[in-house]
Amino acid sequence: MAEGRWAIAVHGGACDIPADLQAPRREGCAAAADAGAMILARGGSALDAVKVAVCLLEDDPLFNAGRGSVANADGLVEMDAGIMDGATLDVGAVACVRFLYNPVEAAHAMLREPPVLLVGAGAEAFAKSRGIPEAREGLRPSMPGGRDHDTVGCVARDRKGHVAAATSTGGLAGTLAGRVGDAPLPGCGFYAEDGIGAVSLSGDGEAIARTLLAARVMRALETAAASAAAGAIFDPMTRLAAEAGVILLDREGRVGIAHNSPHFAAAYVGEGMEPVSGLVWKENNGR
Repeated sequence: MAEGRWAIAVHGGACDIPADLQAPRREGCAAAADAGAMILARGGSALDAVKVAVCLLEDDPLFNAGRGSVANADGLVEMDAGIMDGATLDVGAVACVRFLYNPVEAAHAMLREPPVLLVGAGAEAFAKSRGIPEAREGLRPSMPGGRDHDTVGCVARDRKGHVAAATSTGGLAGTLAGRVGDAPLPGCGFYAEDGIGAVSLSGDGEAIARTLLAARVMRALETAAASAAAGAIFDPMTRLAAEAGVILLDREGRVGIAHNSPHFAAAYVGEGMEPVSGLVWKENNGR
């Protein structure tokens, strides 16, 4: 694997972001990208960078992950997260967890285990066995009224050329208990493979899962530039009248961002470049 410059990109959800949350979401994405960038700048791994960045987003109640999760139809929080090591193709994922402050930490601990995905009480027992902090009671929804504010994710490339991706979500407001969306499913809400790149998605989870959207973007990334490959989300999402947003890095660490949602909160930074963060608007980057 050829060595090169590091890069990282994060997203805070593809959705209609209320005016009062736009600046805080932008700042939250920038802070997460900066945290991951510090690891990469010191020669750390892409895997550690994406875990730390997503943990910060899970800790921020303004994002729909971790402490910012929303309530399902039973009034409970059920969270999902997934992470992938592009060097080994190891995947770790958890779903329908209620007692974990940072589900991505449990997913990260799953990476070298035989199972790819653990759910519910089994995932929480595994996390406890690994010393991952948990709440005594299930996490409470951040917005009892049920306002849905989507998924978070991160992709990174380190100086050794290794890539990684992670996603985390606090679920879909008002959905059936036990529902699992795209976020913990490799090839749907995330994917990473050295020599190709890494991708993390946000949006309508069922549509993303039905179309294996991360796999489609990765396939496009094998032959297209990062910016062009990111556009692979548009045709399948248009067909299903669904919304999605994507961040990706190609094998060289070049960034691609695309979405067809009203807004998409994102930030990115690479070695030798100034950090970039903000809201991407549909009229500028949609179809």
